Amino acid sequence: MFAQNHEQYADSIRVSNAIPELSYAVVSGDKILETNALGVHSVDLKDAATLNDRFHIGSNTKAMTAFVIAKYVEKGKLKWSTKFFDLFPDLKKTSKTDYYNITLEELVSHQARIQSFQGENDPAVPDFKGTHQEKRNQFGKFVLTLDPAKIDSEHKYIYSNAGYTLATMMLEKVTGKSWEQLIDQVFNKDLKLDVKLSWPENQIAKDTWGHLFENNKLIPVPSNTDYHLDYTEPAGDINIKLTDYIKFIQLNIRGLQGHDNYLKASTYHFIYKGIEGYSLGWFNSYEDNKDFSTHSGTAGTYYTIAAIDRRNFIGYIIFTNSFNESTVNGVRLLMRKLKKDYGS
Repeated sequence: MFAQNHEQYADSIRVSNAIPELSYAVVSGDKILETNALGVHSVDLKDAATLNDRFHIGSNTKAMTAFVIAKYVEKGKLKWSTKFFDLFPDLKKTSKTDYYNITLEELVSHQARIQSFQGENDPAVPDFKGTHQEKRNQFGKFVLTLDPAKIDSEHKYIYSNAGYTLATMMLEKVTGKSWEQLIDQVFNKDLKLDVKLSWPENQIAKDTWGHLFENNKLIPVPSNTDYHLDYTEPAGDINIKLTDYIKFIQLNIRGLQGHDNYLKASTYHFIYKGIEGYSLGWFNSYEDNKDFSTHSGTAGTYYTIAAIDRRNFIGYIIFTNSFNESTVNGVRLLMRKLKKDYGS
């Protein structure tokens, strides 16, 4: 394994797939093997990409929420086996009996049969009022009145953004703090990473613009656009610089290598390998005789993907600020090339 340079290849993919900005990194537990920021902040701007640009990471937020939950499991505030209704007995009377025994672990690994809430064909959600936390609590109560999703016999889980809202309710209940406060505590105060919520700010600072795809054209989205995730923020609403996300991935790689750090090595092992199909914030996949933990994320305007080779202990990260079929295809091509060249 040696440092390489895929800048020209990555930029040709970016251009041919009309991706405004593409940043990527290949890392080990203690080294950055390669990183680059290519392109521009928006199709309407000439601001050049930098490694300090922020990207909305969509569902890659799930691994960060699971990481926070894992910390409070280590602290003894919760157990993975804690049942939701042991903390919220008052919600039982309005909830479907099918959910009575769901646990924290089942919620974070998508095995609780919670409706998915992925933005298409979702049940109509009432317009809840209050703080973010109060709205999530009302949403969680509502979700539990719905019929359980049918388990996919092949995967044995139902990918659910709403399940992460319920897991977060459990975390908020035992800590007395909101998800937003806990994200700030763990990532910003404890780990000194610069994590923010919702869209990267592009109205008062030069930074990335996400892009919608409408009428076969990329449309830049200003950060002050009215937008919310229907109360599933813990499943997908963080933005971060690639340089800081690298540090998060490296922490995880070192944990998988058996080193205690912010979490214990045994906790990392459970996060990644505790459950076969979808573990705690990560899909498990097996390809070319390699074991990968991988996840992608989008809220329709950015597309990001992270993969960790659990045998060679290499992390691959690609961030973009657009989302359509071309973006996904380009990212797949680059990911395949990086894995081939670094994983051999």
